[in-house]
Amino acid sequence: MKREVELRQQAQKDIRGLIVRLSGWPDQSGELLDIMDVLTQVDKKIATVKNPEALVNRLVNYIRSVAIKGRMHFPDDEEKLMIDLGSIGQKAGLNGAYMADYSDKSQFYGLLETIPRH
Repeated sequence: MKREVELRQQAQKDIRGLIVRLSGWPDQSGELLDIMDVLTQVDKKIATVKNPEALVNRLVNYIRSVAIKGRMHFPDDEEKLMIDLGSIGQKAGLNGAYMADYSDKSQFYGLLETIPRH
């Protein structure tokens, strides 16, 4: 139980660090805004979700997919946070990525939640 709490806290710390760093980027493209929306959504859910590793795994896959599409390059500090999140997501094993559409933003929102569009 203690390890899971630490994992959630580390994920939140990395997610919040990414939000702060990305919000300072001069080019606030649609892809970047989508990534920030999803980071904020995962930050809200990480404390209560049943399998935080799988959620973080989907988050990292989503960010990588959208970054490739938007030709985004992460500087070293942001890349380090992504690697940290990736190592948390790897703990999900095979459950995190089965048949997922990585670029689908709606996977992070509930049925009754509004999905921000940019």
